[in-house]
Parts: sequence; C-alpha cells; structure tokens
Amino acid sequence: MLDAKKLKSQFPILKREIKGKALVYLDNAATTQKPHSVIKALTDYYENINANVHRGIHTLSEEATEEYEQTRNAVAEFINAKEEEIVFTRNTTESVNLIARSWGDKYLKEGDVIVVSALEHHSNLVPWQTLAKRSGAMLHMLEPGDYRLPAQTKLVAITSMSNVTGEKPDLKTVVANARALKALVFVDAAQSVGHEKTDVQELDCDFLAFSAHKMLGPTGVGVLYAKSEILKNIEPYQYGGGMIKVVEDLSSTWADIPGKFEAGTPNIADVIAFRKALEFLTEIGLENIQAHEKMLHEYAVEKFSTHPEVTLYTSPGSPVISFTLDCAHPHDIASVFNEEGVAIRAGHHCCQPLMRRLKVPATARISFYLYNTTEDIDRAEIALKKVISIFK
Repeated sequence: MLDAKKLKSQFPILKREIKGKALVYLDNAATTQKPHSVIKALTDYYENINANVHRGIHTLSEEATEEYEQTRNAVAEFINAKEEEIVFTRNTTESVNLIARSWGDKYLKEGDVIVVSALEHHSNLVPWQTLAKRSGAMLHMLEPGDYRLPAQTKLVAITSMSNVTGEKPDLKTVVANARALKALVFVDAAQSVGHEKTDVQELDCDFLAFSAHKMLGPTGVGVLYAKSEILKNIEPYQYGGGMIKVVEDLSSTWADIPGKFEAGTPNIADVIAFRKALEFLTEIGLENIQAHEKMLHEYAVEKFSTHPEVTLYTSPGSPVISFTLDCAHPHDIASVFNEEGVAIRAGHHCCQPLMRRLKVPATARISFYLYNTTEDIDRAEIALKKVISIFK
C-alpha cells in the first residue's frame, strides 16, 4: 500500500491554505496536482536546454530533441505501444478532433454509423456529432451497459471511465463487437490511464487518447495513440513547419509518422516534464494507486451514506463519486466546501446527455488520487454537514 501522507509532501500546492484552512484537493478528475519533480523538470528545461527540437544541430537543440523523444519512448512503454504510434497533441480533445478530421473525413460516408455512449464527455461526443453532419453518417448513442452495435457501424468512440460516475464500460466486449463488423474503436482514456494499467496491444483498440495533466503531468500535453498502419494512411490535421519532408513551389510531401501530425513548435518543456510524471507513477505502481483509491472510495461512500439527504452516483472502487443533496444546488455545495478549504467540482461535468439520464441538472463531485487520505474525506464530510445545516 502506498503512503499517501508521505506522498502529499512532494506536492508543493498541497501545503496551501484556502480560507484559512489547509487545502483538501478533491477535484482530481478535472486535473491533478504536480509533484516537485515535474515542476523542477520544467524549470530545468528553461534554465539549461531551452531550444527548439528536430531542427538544430547545435548542442541545446540536440539535447532538447533527445529529452523530448525520450518522453515519447516513455509514453509508448507506459501503454505498450510503438514510438511511431505516439502523437503529441495539446490535450485529449485535440486528439479526438485530429482523428475525426484526418480519419473521419477520409473514410466516413453517408449511411455509415458512428457509435458513442451516453457516458461520454462532450470532448468525445461533439467532434463525432459534427463529423456525422459533415459526412452524412449517422450518430448512434448507446445506453450505459449496452454494447449492441448497428450493422453499419464504422467507428465506436467510447470512454474507458466516466468522469461523473466512474463507470467503466466493458471495452473488451466493445472491441470484439466492433471487430465483428470490421469497425474501428476510439477509446477516450483520459480518466483511466493514470489510475490503472493500460495495454493497447491487449485491448486491441485502434485509437486511444489521454492528457498529461490528469496524471500528475503539465497542462497542454495530450497523447494520441493510433495504430501505425492507420497513421500512415491518413492526412495530417494541421500543416506547416516540422511535419513536412519536401516542399515544392506548388506541393509538399509529409514527414514520416508520427512527425507528420506534429506541425509547428511543440510544447517542448511540458512534454519533457511529463516524463517525470510517468516515472513517478511507475515507481509507485498503478496497482497500488488503484488499491488506495478503492479504499478511499469505500471510506467516502460509508461516510456520505450516513446522511439521508445525499444521493450518490458512483461505481464500486472508482476514484470518482458524484452526489446531490435534496436541500442544496451543487454550486452551493461546492461554494460551502470551498469555505471549508475543500476543493470539489460542481456542474454537468461536460456530460449533459448523462445528466439527463440521471434526471439531475448537475452534481457535486469528489475525485481522488494517490495523495488523498481518509483525513481528506473526513474534512469533506465536515463540509457536507455544514451544507446540510445551512440549507436544510
């Protein structure tokens, strides 16, 4: 088991006070905090090797390029992919849009079906909605737990973990059903990659996307995994410097993968610092993180369930618990929690179709990570009691 109290000391921001109280950070599904090693890596880049990558033959550029590509290698190892199958983007959202444009615009046509689920974050829904409109394809939404696919399905885009309830679709069944129809599978793994082992070879998905900032890394770094044979056969999403091989007066040819999908100067410093986050997670062990979160989940459910005013929306063992109170709006809940120094999320969480199915306009949400403790949950319950005392 990991020692969350000891780990917490490695995160400078967790030493802060909010409203005169020690910060309790329970908004990890939105973004995670950064350990000192990640912050130091950012500083080290700018102080010691600040230069552009892939372009220069001077020492700084060569060192920056080496560090940048080492992170690509680390990401590939982390999810069991080939280096050439790892494309750096700005975030999960850009990774989804890249495939919707580069693959979708080439292969989708009228009469085809794009399948999504009602669990999806808007980032893994709206790009497919707009692709359907552009291509004439139809969008089909699965209800949670339903994996039946229409016969004309060409792509299934599905989350690996809901950011509202923590529900995890049966991805093996999704992939198997898609393969039976010769359809491809896009997995939005933003909520799961930093919490449990991800093996793209074992899963056999065609695309998988996630963001560094949800797994201790910096903001502004996304990862797109796509099978190499697919990347080789689709057009770039953006054009310009860095992604070309030869530029003639009237035409150009593209760099080899993954370079042809990384136009312009990339987010060098944050990509390099992301490797420190991957090293941090690997050293702790994802299995230990998962076990710790399961313990926190059980503890929080037990505490919150003692209050009859509370309705919980969650899945066993997940790092995410959404809840409502029959006496207060989620925004009021989050405001009172903040007065107690407890940071949580409130709203529809970019999941309005799911909110409609839950028959609520919004929820409050607590979400855990490796540095959270049972004492954090106790503080959250104190805040909950205060909300009830004010609004009941």
